[in-house]
Amino acid sequence: MTPPSVLAPVRETFRAVVRATVPMSIDMDEDAWRCGEATVDDSLAGRPENVRRQVVFFLQALSLMGRLLKGRPLHALSPDVVRALLQQLERAPVLLLRRGVWGVRTLAFMAVYTQPEIQKALGYRAVASGWEAHGGGQGTWPDRQGAGAPEAGVLTAESGDAPEGVEGGTGG
Repeated sequence: MTPPSVLAPVRETFRAVVRATVPMSIDMDEDAWRCGEATVDDSLAGRPENVRRQVVFFLQALSLMGRLLKGRPLHALSPDVVRALLQQLERAPVLLLRRGVWGVRTLAFMAVYTQPEIQKALGYRAVASGWEAHGGGQGTWPDRQGAGAPEAGVLTAESGDAPEGVEGGTGG
């Protein structure tokens, strides 16, 4: 027997979060939405009941925030307005709100980027054998074809070590 959908009571709110988080989802058809939501439901099915309740509660709270702040539920707001609300909440002083935003964003990414059509459109070809499947694996970082690792400090500039004009840099 298939477990009940975790997202069913908050489907429209979840879709609003997905559209605000992953703009390419706006073009998804109903089959793609069902597939993405099934992926999220399958993932949540393996989580404890209290986690599933927290996801639903947070999405309900987001919808309520839309009503309180903008006069309409979250799914009735434009993706830009929803994105602005999520961005505001991700910087909230309350840790639980920040975690909630990042949690539902992760689920939004899962719903979209696990779609085979989207993976194909993006050129994503991840396989278990990693670089070897793409003809690499012969050398070291970064291109796996013999190039050595970069010198220390090349990729990330420590405070004061960045070139002039780059934040944190002293130029000398």
